[in-house]
Amino acid sequence: MKRSWLLLVVAVCLAFGLRALLLIDATALWSDELYSVGKSFQPSFSSLLAMLREDTHPPAYYGLLWLWGHLVGQSPVSLRLLSWLAYLAGGLVMVRQAMALGREDIRSRVAAVAALLVFCSPYPIRFAIEGKSYAVLVLLVALAWWWRRSARPFAYGAVAGLAGLTHFYGLFLVLSAAAWDGWQRRWTVAAAALIGALPGLAWMAYAADYLFSSRAGSWIGAPDYALLEETLARGLGLWPLPKLALILLLLVALRSWGGLRRLPWPESALLDQSGLMPSLLMVLGVVAVSFVKPMAFSRYFVVLLPAVVPVLAAQIGGLELNRFGRGCGLVVLGLMLASWWGPGFSELDAGVGGVREQDQFRLISQRTSGLADRYSPRERLFNLSDRMEAAMGRIPSPSAPWGGKADLKQRLQEQDQPQQIWLASSGPPPAMARKLKPLESQLEQAGFHCEPQAIDLTHARLLRCRSEAMGRSE
Repeated sequence: MKRSWLLLVVAVCLAFGLRALLLIDATALWSDELYSVGKSFQPSFSSLLAMLREDTHPPAYYGLLWLWGHLVGQSPVSLRLLSWLAYLAGGLVMVRQAMALGREDIRSRVAAVAALLVFCSPYPIRFAIEGKSYAVLVLLVALAWWWRRSARPFAYGAVAGLAGLTHFYGLFLVLSAAAWDGWQRRWTVAAAALIGALPGLAWMAYAADYLFSSRAGSWIGAPDYALLEETLARGLGLWPLPKLALILLLLVALRSWGGLRRLPWPESALLDQSGLMPSLLMVLGVVAVSFVKPMAFSRYFVVLLPAVVPVLAAQIGGLELNRFGRGCGLVVLGLMLASWWGPGFSELDAGVGGVREQDQFRLISQRTSGLADRYSPRERLFNLSDRMEAAMGRIPSPSAPWGGKADLKQRLQEQDQPQQIWLASSGPPPAMARKLKPLESQLEQAGFHCEPQAIDLTHARLLRCRSEAMGRSE
């Protein structure tokens, strides 16, 4: 591959990565990121472990985030910066893996394709600056597949153990790899994976009371077509089915006029060494179990990237095309990159409203800064949002925390009743209104009249409630 083309690929990848970095504070922390703050930005490690016993995820990422926060500071930027660094490191590992799996004479082409996939495609970009464990998980799984292919059982087992302690999909993947390698009679790497899975299994037993209750994963539905479509959208971006049709049309054109003699199928050794076979085994197992206990969630399938990307890069880089075929391929690649540059960043750059995953906690924290008597059905998240906004210097440290329904009831029973109370919530509008209604009714029964204050916000609601006595005096 010509040096000029390689430089262009590097420039494109840098543009995507730097744009993600520049958007690191463009949107407010959404609920899951605020939960990461609440879990990890603890004063002591023992407090963190105690809280995680009542959580859906194992502790490795939150422990790393705890240490990271104590080293570089606890703020929204530091929270997301850890993911961005993991996104870079994981991408480099996947590029190196693709080069190792590709033929020696085409390694530059394979590296270029792999780089575009890991730094520019929607799945890694989506989680590149999210304060969750996904980018770290991808890095650990990529390292695990690297050490597995290199036949380094000790390093493989150690990294596999960390992946299993970072996310339960990492644990499922490690167990699937152990089963696959055992079936292939590769006892050393199978044993390494099983030993690596032990810490994750031990944590599962430690948190079993919560993990096997109806509360764990209650937001996940049974597998359906929407799961497939959403997963494809995360991988291909906007309009995934038309893009699949475009790729199919490209293959037909390459087969007919582009010099492609046959559609190459990956060799079994490539599927094995890349980790794709264990990954597919995990997907089948997770989807099958999900018909009984739902756990198949589209964002969790980001764990497949370290196996899928090297296979795709090795296959695409190995295509032998004529001039027309290469031109067609470049046109389709350009269209894909354009769609990834625009809509691919839409969830990271949500505009003035700062909506991220249907949450607008930041703006409510800013608009209620300095006010007393604030209550919400999501009071914990608003307190965490206030803390992060104060850490960024956008608001002063709150003099009083947000309260919940019980706090509001107690406040209304005090002799010195307030003349003005603020109610707020954030989230999807129907759920937001439903959860806020009991607090509003509670105030109306106590003689307060509530009026909306933040009508410009699409996914947050702020009510100013004044006592009727105060209204008459005015």
